Amino acid sequence: MNRAGDISGLQRVVMNERSRLLRFLAARGMGEDAEDVLHDLWQRVAATPTQPIADPLSYLFRAAENLVRDRRRSAVSRDRRHHDWHKVSVASEEAPQGERALIAREQLREVQEALAALGPRAELVFRRCRLEGVGQAQIARELGVSLSSVEKDLQKAYRALAQLRAKFDAE
Repeated sequence: MNRAGDISGLQRVVMNERSRLLRFLAARGMGEDAEDVLHDLWQRVAATPTQPIADPLSYLFRAAENLVRDRRRSAVSRDRRHHDWHKVSVASEEAPQGERALIAREQLREVQEALAALGPRAELVFRRCRLEGVGQAQIARELGVSLSSVEKDLQKAYRALAQLRAKFDAE
């Protein structure tokens, strides 16, 4: 966290009202993700230009509500993509056979190698977050690293997988 002199007035309000904001987020169904959303709020506040705000607490609660809404929309979109992908990739009456199964196994092996090449921590962070659904703040606590380190590990994994996907699409 920044030194006290380096933070804006809104960041100071976030720090002072942290417990209220966490309760607010938990009441909106964020549960264990409340810390992640609060961190997103902190980043959003840090990125905004310092302008006087008439009611900073109200502003923060509104911003937190918007972040909750954004997360829900993202989750719905992600679920829809997963569902659509599953419908397209494997029809319920058709199991992967022959050449498709071989290609799928080869691609899975390449994905596993790409993740392993990033190092054990980045691979673990990716698996815990994307496959097991554990929040980034929880992963950071488990590994004893900063939330920023977890985010950077995820970014490395996403870049590696995006490159692989481009390769697979080209084939």
